[in-house]
Amino acid sequence: MSWLGQFLLAFGLLCLSVVAQAVVETEKLSSPELEERYRVLIEEMRCPKCQNQNLADSDASISADLRREIRRLLEEGFTDKEITDYMVARYGDFVLYRPPVQRNTLALWLAPGIFALVGLLALIVIVVRSRSGTGASQDDDSGELTAEERRRLKKLLGDDLDDLTDPGKKSK
Repeated sequence: MSWLGQFLLAFGLLCLSVVAQAVVETEKLSSPELEERYRVLIEEMRCPKCQNQNLADSDASISADLRREIRRLLEEGFTDKEITDYMVARYGDFVLYRPPVQRNTLALWLAPGIFALVGLLALIVIVVRSRSGTGASQDDDSGELTAEERRRLKKLLGDDLDDLTDPGKKSK
């Protein structure tokens, strides 16, 4: 087998191993309707330990406990809202992937829009400056310094400027 074949085989096995880590539910609920509600709930709730995974994808022990608790509450006849309220009361708004708009979560909801507006404003300023010619020009290939630039350079370098501008002089 060539090295390309071995690489593709190893890559395929690696991809399969990622799929194999998905959580497999062994306990079934009493009806398909409850099963569907269960799937929706565990997709919408975040694992308190993992923080970047929902309950459906997490294999942490606390996620297994929360899935078991959601199953129990569904079997007892709780509504989705009651289950969500129960989880929020116990773990806070953090357990929800879509937290409600409240004073303490306002930054989460407004920040993306504010960043988009700032980026759009910066893009507009850059485009307007480049079209009007007030921005930095890269088309000037004369290489000559303006009088103001020479004055500033002389101030920064002092007497060493003469060595740079007169090619006949040798540096010491």
